[in-house]
Amino acid sequence: MDFIKGELLEIIEWTDDSRDTIAWRFPDNDAAIKNGAQLIVRESQTAQFVYLGQFGDTFGPGKHTLNTENIPVLTRLKGWKYGFQSPFKADLYYVNTRLFTGNKWGTSNPIMLRDPDFGIVRARAFGTYDFRVTNVQTFLKEVAGSDHDFRVDEFADTMRSRIVSIFSEALASAGVPVLDVATRYSELGDALLPLINPAMGSKYGLEIDSFIVENVSVPPEVEEAIDKRSAMSAIGNLNDYVKYQMGQGMASGEGGGGGAAGMASEMAIGFAMAQEMMKTSGMAGSPPAQPGQVGAATSPAPVAPNPDILDPATVARMLGVTEADVMAEITSGNLAAKKIGSAHRITRAALDSFLAG
Repeated sequence: MDFIKGELLEIIEWTDDSRDTIAWRFPDNDAAIKNGAQLIVRESQTAQFVYLGQFGDTFGPGKHTLNTENIPVLTRLKGWKYGFQSPFKADLYYVNTRLFTGNKWGTSNPIMLRDPDFGIVRARAFGTYDFRVTNVQTFLKEVAGSDHDFRVDEFADTMRSRIVSIFSEALASAGVPVLDVATRYSELGDALLPLINPAMGSKYGLEIDSFIVENVSVPPEVEEAIDKRSAMSAIGNLNDYVKYQMGQGMASGEGGGGGAAGMASEMAIGFAMAQEMMKTSGMAGSPPAQPGQVGAATSPAPVAPNPDILDPATVARMLGVTEADVMAEITSGNLAAKKIGSAHRITRAALDSFLAG
């Protein structure tokens, strides 16, 4: 019965549901293809005959009857005098030519780049790529060989190393700053296809349909430097930031205050007091009066201060800022003041108007 069944016409087909098989060899134990056998090749499949290590005929999608009329290459290789009246021995490989999507790639080691912002920096990258088989014979010869069931994962490491090598060379020679790479992911992928495909096609019979760069990252210390740089940019004018911190300290520092804001306020008041002390020490440092010059050295009698008329130093102490900040507001015209000689005087009404504005 086995002999009779072996002599019956057969239907040769491959129904693949694995989604990751690239090449599959038809499991004919005696490798004897019968004359008149029906070969079914589905869409996104290619059937390739191999006889004694040599490539024979190639069949695309459709239903094919195997006889001397449609497999002339195998006829010539076999050299049978009477055509296909007897079985002939050959291997039949199915190759999946559909698009294999979502294959991951990534750099196992950092790429050394010369960056205009950070100098020499190490970067890592990863992403995905899609590929398909374009030259069946090259793929079977260089990649799959005589493997009965060749899957994507068997070739993933080789593909990844080849892609990463080309990507590293392209990124290093492009001179794109690391901070700008994120805005050029799509450009990098499109620009790398013409570099990757010639090598893939000639060596493996494959074509990369799309190459996607998902992320290019830098070491943690570089990320920390970028964060600090962003924080400094967010602060903006340092003088305005200090004023804001002092205002916060005054608002939250009731009863002595504490924390960073309270310290900022106390430091500002301390600077103002130091300036006042320096002024006072400058007046006290004048040469002492000589005998007989009592009238010249004697200071005029103190006048009772007017609480509604303030000097810049007093306003600075009241606001918890420096006298220089008060003078800047006076010079800009934001704070109304009257200049008498070389001194400025501010009315309390003018100060209240300034604070209300």
